[in-house]
Amino acid sequence: MAFPTNLYGAVLLMAFLVSAGSLPLWRRWCRRRGWVDDPGHRKIHHVPVPLAGGFAVFTGMAAVLGAAVLAIVFQWMPAEPLAKLSYGLGRRSVELTTLLLGAVGMLALGGWDDRRELSPRAKFAGQCLIALAVSLSGIRITLFVPSLVFSHAVTVLWILTVTNAFNINDNMNGLCAGLGAIASGWIAFHAGREGQYLVASMALLVLGSLLGFLPYNYPKASVFLGDAGSHLVGYLISVLAVLPHFYSPKQLEPSRWAVLCPLLILAVPLADLVSVVWIRTRLGRPFWIGDTNHFSHRLTRAGLGRSEAVLVLWLAAVWFGALSLLF
Repeated sequence: MAFPTNLYGAVLLMAFLVSAGSLPLWRRWCRRRGWVDDPGHRKIHHVPVPLAGGFAVFTGMAAVLGAAVLAIVFQWMPAEPLAKLSYGLGRRSVELTTLLLGAVGMLALGGWDDRRELSPRAKFAGQCLIALAVSLSGIRITLFVPSLVFSHAVTVLWILTVTNAFNINDNMNGLCAGLGAIASGWIAFHAGREGQYLVASMALLVLGSLLGFLPYNYPKASVFLGDAGSHLVGYLISVLAVLPHFYSPKQLEPSRWAVLCPLLILAVPLADLVSVVWIRTRLGRPFWIGDTNHFSHRLTRAGLGRSEAVLVLWLAAVWFGALSLLF
């Protein structure tokens, strides 16, 4: 296979294998450390479940990225992909470094919340700091508005919104990770179609890592993502959605409407966030306190089983992602 198809296949497969292979180790570690989700109010499990998912997903990403860097340094690949990867990583080194550091930050923030149950204010402050760091690194949304302040504000708002949309959608087995996998798949498709092989590879890296975790979490769960994992997934998807050039004047038929593609790709988690915030506000409840008014819960009340409800939302996410091709 020619470059970058061989790169895409290798990244996807390696991330899947490392994530899936490391998960039993992380699960054992979490049990020993007491890093588990105990049974309680609004929970259906009756025994403690390890919160190992986020660690396995991050391991899948970090291991493959580390292997890629070593392959470049020691020239363990053919000349053409070596030259292109070296150029791409060098050009986006600051952005990618910030992306990874932000991922570590979100994983740590969510993990701290899993262990100590942070206050909403403290958690939000941590999210804001990480989102601002990403924006200052150069990963920004512009929306054709020539204002740096506007760009920073919109980027931070976007990262916060998407991160929390995925965080609150971690309410049924497989839902958060599945929505993240679907979103990263569509982002990889758009980036690959426009020749943005590095962005496509990063999206496939996330996709492979999530696919490695999903068999342990759906339909029955022996591990959960926890806040560490859901923060990580939401953060990665939010940043990946900013990286591709959905609109470019160099395209054959450029359309400024193409910048709305991420809204379609993420329609399900974003619509769920808007819905529950509106319901909680209307009922006079703090919008940050969880309830059972998510799409997934409403589908189960309509008669679907939990696995079927998650599958319906996955299919809806695939369908909305397909609509993004219209742009």
